[in-house]
Amino acid sequence: MPSAVKQRSLRRQSRWYPVRRAILSGLGVVMPPLLTVVIFLWVGGTIKQYALEPVTIGARNLLAWYWERQDDRMFAEPEPARMIRQQQAEIAAPNGRKYVRLSSGAYLPEDVLKVVSGDDPAATVASGSRRAIYRRYAELEYLQPRLVIPLFLCLFLLFLYLLGKFLAAGIGRVVWNLIERGILRLPLVRNVYDSVKQVTDFMFSDRELEYTRVVAVEYPRKGVWSIAFVTGESLLDIRAATGEPMLSLMIPSSPMSVTGYTITVPKSDTIDLNLTVDQALQFVISCGVVVPAHQLQRQSSLEAAR
Repeated sequence: MPSAVKQRSLRRQSRWYPVRRAILSGLGVVMPPLLTVVIFLWVGGTIKQYALEPVTIGARNLLAWYWERQDDRMFAEPEPARMIRQQQAEIAAPNGRKYVRLSSGAYLPEDVLKVVSGDDPAATVASGSRRAIYRRYAELEYLQPRLVIPLFLCLFLLFLYLLGKFLAAGIGRVVWNLIERGILRLPLVRNVYDSVKQVTDFMFSDRELEYTRVVAVEYPRKGVWSIAFVTGESLLDIRAATGEPMLSLMIPSSPMSVTGYTITVPKSDTIDLNLTVDQALQFVISCGVVVPAHQLQRQSSLEAAR
């Protein structure tokens, strides 16, 4: 009986296997571009929420404050004249600009009121909040997305350029090292920061090591092969002691390829691989999952020959 139940279960599983296999194959095709889009959307949303929106709000409030101060200076006058003026619904400024009195008693330029009020100027006049109206006017006239986003990107790139130049200088590097040293002393933050820094250093920093080619070497023991990058011809004393050409190899760690081990081995113990440095890094970072297509084809042909 148990064997019969097991056979029925295996038959049911074999019936569903093609469907499951097709779904997994579909996920394998869809997930890479989908995750790429999601990552870019997440980065864009983060920049918008924590950089673009605060800058836009700050610029809007600054413009509103500046225009209010301009109006206050324009209508600076003795108290009796101010009391007479506050009884008028409309007045003309010394520069010829027409102003409309709000319910709060403050005056607002008529052209600003027309832009903000739309179809209901009476409601805008009754609101009486001069700063709120100026903030809305700044959004409609000067802070539209089609104007703000390109300007923000240009300023953001300029900021990154200046920051990079500052950090490249001696004083900038000293200041940043002090800040980074303080971050690494925080118990919980330093673990997250160190992991993120390794990824960003790999993605955005120039590689300090110049890898000449990709090889395979039996490491850490015979019969176990590791991918390594050739960084040089090792030390002269080692070459003299062995009496044969030696190679300095950097064996990266998975999945953080920015760390690893430096070893020196005889050149005869290495095998040159038909891989570019980027392909080898993808193989290491993916823990061997991402294999170049030409290596897969070679593997298939060898299996067919057998």
